Amino acid sequence: MFVIVGLGNPSREYKGTRHNAGFEVIDRISEKYNISVNIKKHRALMGKGMIHGKKVILAKPQTFMNLSGESVRSLVNFYQVDVATELLVIYDDVSLGTGQLRIRAKGSAGGHNGIKNIISQIGGQFFPRIKVGVGEKPPKMDLADYVLGHFSKAEQQLMEEGYEMAVCAAETIMEGRIETAMNEYNRKKKEE
Repeated sequence: MFVIVGLGNPSREYKGTRHNAGFEVIDRISEKYNISVNIKKHRALMGKGMIHGKKVILAKPQTFMNLSGESVRSLVNFYQVDVATELLVIYDDVSLGTGQLRIRAKGSAGGHNGIKNIISQIGGQFFPRIKVGVGEKPPKMDLADYVLGHFSKAEQQLMEEGYEMAVCAAETIMEGRIETAMNEYNRKKKEE
C-alpha cells in the first residue's frame, strides 16, 4: 500500500490558490488513473486504486493546512504504512520558482505549517515529499495573503507544467526510485 497525500485547504474559496498546489496534483493523479477521491475518512477526502500494479490511496486532508498531520497520522496508522518508503506528501513551496519541483526523501518543515504539523503528528521528518514551487512572495506582502492568492494566467501555465511533472515524479517515487526522481526533477528550469 502506498499513500499519496496532497496538502491544501478545503472549501471552494481556496480552490486554485497557491496553498492548494498539493490538492491540484492529487486531482491530476486521480484523473490519470481513474481513482475517485470522494470517500470521507481519516479527516480527508480519499480514494483507493492501482498505479502500475501497486495499491494506492490518494488523500486530500480536510483539516485545513495547519492541521494536516492529524489526517496523515490517521492514514499511516490505519494502513500501517512505512512513512519512509510508502508515504508521499505533495505541497506548495514559496522558495521555488513557479512550477519548479524539489523532491526530498526527508527534511525539516522549512517554515511550512502543514509539514510542521505532519512532522509533529507522525513523530519524524523521514518521509518523501514533492515541493511544488508557487513563486516567491513579493516584498512587503503578507505571506498568508500570498499563499491564499490565485495565480496569474502566465503563472497558471507554469503551474500546469509543474503539476504534470509532479505526477510523473510521484510515479517514479512509487516505484522506489526517489534518487532518479530527484536527479530528473530537482534541476532548475532554464530561463527562456
